Amino acid sequence: MSVMSTTCKPAAITTAGLTKSYGDKPVLEGLDLTIPEGSVYALLGPNGAGKTTTVEILTTLIDGDGGTATVGGHDVARGGAAVRDLIGLTGQFAAVDGLLSAAENLQLMADLCHLPKAEGRRRAARLLERFELTEAAGKPSSAYSGGMRRKLDLAMSLIGDPRIIFLDEPTTGLDPRSRRTMWEIIRSLVADEGVTIFLTTQYLEEADQLADRIGVLHEGRLVAEGTSDELKAMIHGGHISLRFNSTAELQRAAAQFASITRDDEELTLQIPSDGTVATLRAVLDVLDAAGATPASLSLHTPDLDDVFLALTGADKKQEITR
Repeated sequence: MSVMSTTCKPAAITTAGLTKSYGDKPVLEGLDLTIPEGSVYALLGPNGAGKTTTVEILTTLIDGDGGTATVGGHDVARGGAAVRDLIGLTGQFAAVDGLLSAAENLQLMADLCHLPKAEGRRRAARLLERFELTEAAGKPSSAYSGGMRRKLDLAMSLIGDPRIIFLDEPTTGLDPRSRRTMWEIIRSLVADEGVTIFLTTQYLEEADQLADRIGVLHEGRLVAEGTSDELKAMIHGGHISLRFNSTAELQRAAAQFASITRDDEELTLQIPSDGTVATLRAVLDVLDAAGATPASLSLHTPDLDDVFLALTGADKKQEITR
């Protein structure tokens, strides 16, 4: 996760009461966001939650029905041209012309950004080097791997030197190595150039690794928002799992705790825990005094998977602190 402080920075993106419906189906129902400059914001949500619709409104591809949204200080409804001058967009599917090479795709984007020819070539060469595409620069992009096409797609969105970049599920379909390469590129954009990243993703690890703040969107509403640690703290369910060598030791251990989950067949005991070292030490001290030494133990703390499942209603067993 990015460690860059976002305290007191001006907002790069804001929405207030943003709504959107298609026919009688509401997609966004009063979305409120404030995203500081030079930060990474990840919007999580299941399919149909409204993530892509949010990106499309903020990038002026579609209009919202109600509420307001600003990007770089410009109202997206009234200042669309100014917004488009500030942003870059990488969608779910690579917008790469397979008949053109990487160099030609980049030059085409430079022309669309109305860059002088020399400046366009300079930026294209710099991006090819940065994204490790120089050796393949002259080959048709249809011959590229999925990871190379996604890198080229992101490079194309950067040709205009945007200050705010929208990445709509940018690593969908990539193998783990290519995904991590993209993560490093995204981190460097923020750390080295101070850009703002608005990221939608279904990969919870991706949000955990990259985002300063995370919003969870469910059925068009923002149901939670905070840092990764803040969101995890909302979910109860952490526990210490202990395995014993004998039934006698399991019984002695179980007798020491009021709230447990016991499995006599597996000789395991689960004890609720807040995940701290102090709690673990206290549990082990109690077991030692009772003469019940575990053969092994593991510590489980809620992760973003637990948060996502609980907040989107997929896991009714989780308890949420609001």
